[in-house]
Amino acid sequence: MTDEVVLLDFWPSPFGIRVRIALAEKGIKYTYIEEDLMSLKKSPLLLEMNPVQKKIPVLIHNGKSICESLIAVQYIDEVWNDGSPLLPSDPYQRSQARFWADYVDNKIYSIGRNIYTKKGEEQEVAKKEFIDTLKLLEEQLGEKSYFGGDKFGFVDISLIPFYSRLKVFETFGNLNIENECPKFIAWAKRCMKIESVSKSLPDQDKIYEFIVDMRKLLGIE
Repeated sequence: MTDEVVLLDFWPSPFGIRVRIALAEKGIKYTYIEEDLMSLKKSPLLLEMNPVQKKIPVLIHNGKSICESLIAVQYIDEVWNDGSPLLPSDPYQRSQARFWADYVDNKIYSIGRNIYTKKGEEQEVAKKEFIDTLKLLEEQLGEKSYFGGDKFGFVDISLIPFYSRLKVFETFGNLNIENECPKFIAWAKRCMKIESVSKSLPDQDKIYEFIVDMRKLLGIE
């Protein structure tokens, strides 16, 4: 039986990028369906496949939907397990990878969003928390090439999509992230040399233009 794999996604979504990277890492062919979320209209297929959250990304495998990006990445790793694993085989190491991926999930997007949607004290708080979060992740990375060691893996996939928003964070936050967190930038540049990453991440200028347009829609000057 031939696997039918479909991804419902929105091109700038860091969460969708995670799934795209995982599919590329495993060499899985799939049909990409773009959801036009800027129009605020959600397709009947999206509403059918994710009726609870009504959000992208949604991975559809042989007609069955898998929602939430980190769950989808784990699903991909478990189903297509004949290639290089994304999660460690050791139960403790696997639990730690899930912990740090969850940490990224709960911190980076919401804090980063406040950098380009808030002003004044709220923005200053977000900027400090953002840099503090990256520094904590740098400590976890240590001297390793990737968060899991010598191989690109689950935690890297959870975090690297946000590198496409570097120009956004630096421009609207008046930050120099390389000065503040050089180890993070070195890790990101290392990840960008991996084909599955470089081909999945949108150009930083394109993401910046998207965020500028989004701010206008939100009435942020």
